[in-house]
Amino acid sequence: MARYITILGTQSHVGKSVFVTALCRILRRRGYRVAPFKAQNMSNNSWITGDGSEIGIAQAVQALAAGVEPCAEMNPVLLKPKGGMTSQVVVLGRLLGDRRVGEYYESTDAMMAIALNALEKLSGEYDVIVVEGAGGAAEINLYDRDIANIPLARAIRSPVLLVGDIERGGVFASLYGTIALLPENDRRLIQGMIINKFCGDPSLLASGVKDLERLTGVPVLGIVPYSGLRIPSEDSVSIDDKRQDDSMGIDVAIVRFPLISNFTDFEPLEQAARVRYVSLDGDIGDPDLVILPGSKNTVSDLKALMASPVAGEIRRLAGNGIPVIGICGGYQMLGLQVIDNGIEDGTASAIDGLGLLPVTTTFDRYEKRTCQTIKTVTAGGPMLGRVYGTRIKGYEIHMGRTASPAPAFDDDGCISASGTILGTYLHGLFENPSFRDAVLSYICERKGVEYTQAEASLDPFDELADIVEAAINIEAIIGLIEGQQEYRS
Repeated sequence: MARYITILGTQSHVGKSVFVTALCRILRRRGYRVAPFKAQNMSNNSWITGDGSEIGIAQAVQALAAGVEPCAEMNPVLLKPKGGMTSQVVVLGRLLGDRRVGEYYESTDAMMAIALNALEKLSGEYDVIVVEGAGGAAEINLYDRDIANIPLARAIRSPVLLVGDIERGGVFASLYGTIALLPENDRRLIQGMIINKFCGDPSLLASGVKDLERLTGVPVLGIVPYSGLRIPSEDSVSIDDKRQDDSMGIDVAIVRFPLISNFTDFEPLEQAARVRYVSLDGDIGDPDLVILPGSKNTVSDLKALMASPVAGEIRRLAGNGIPVIGICGGYQMLGLQVIDNGIEDGTASAIDGLGLLPVTTTFDRYEKRTCQTIKTVTAGGPMLGRVYGTRIKGYEIHMGRTASPAPAFDDDGCISASGTILGTYLHGLFENPSFRDAVLSYICERKGVEYTQAEASLDPFDELADIVEAAINIEAIIGLIEGQQEYRS
């Protein structure tokens, strides 16, 4: 029987996912067979496993940190918000359907059973399961329907570490308040607290830590410093926290659709460029590269784009030779038209696209393509010509079908006659150094500056694990894990 350690937060975006990632690598380095688990994730950033299952990207990253292959059981329930109080529901990696929030809450007992079955399967394969909660641990209005936090920890009798974010202020109040709001017999599950994202001398917190421990009866097991991380972000809350390298003066503008998805595709660019996320009422300026990312609802976001001044600005920039790249939903929007038979937006419609690529996309069936793939660069031009014949790895997560007269990667995508406007269904393109270098070197050539390839660095998971392990009482945490049998009794 595997042992568990559960990481919960005082609220969303306190660093649970990153802490779980670090803990997976730390435990792996200490010889444990370890796997991550998140019963329910709400995010439009997703990942496709080797068997075509779709899970939250955070659990895929955590699995990679643990040195194991991601699988559907690591995130049995994935909710992908589509707007209008509706989410696409993915269960065990497969599309279940769209559900309004009320409909979904009526099914949480069934979802909890699915989550526990998935956890039981993982427990037969690993020594330790690091369980991540969702949102805040004491959402008292949702407590009876919560399948990811305290009710799950109670069901599996797992010790809990509670993480609070000091960067946003009020960390002592949020940690104390979270514990105080829990039902009395659930408070004993909290076995330690972590103060996250601290900048400064930890000794400055000593008196507060002492009082917090006295008030709660729970030890603080770590004060983790803020650090620049190269770990993919879990959801769009992270967009506003972006830091990037502007040493070569490359300016990349990414259109921030209302329902943006998989923006982690572009995080590799942050090591070499200034990456800006531009809202539809924002100023796109005069960037060196424009990117249209994925969307959870292409039809809705395309309508919003075409009604905004950003659409005209994209056309202006493309006409001036600025490279424009669209991925997934962004690719569909670059075309002539998107025809929806009521699949995406509930009602049949035909919406004009930007008209920058000679393609039309049709949504005529409620069916999603999810797969990992390797394609060959089969198009030329000033960007792709630099890597013609190269094999590119990526993954697909999309609905809709797009026929292209000028594919870019074998049978995928489309490229303009100029070779500077590119659309593709391949997520993960910029994870390929050859493709990334081709695009950035072309931009530098246009600007008349020298392109410098990013230097190889340490494994980011080891870097993260080193930082976190130095800041926490890892022996106490391992003691909680190893003492599980006694704890469960």
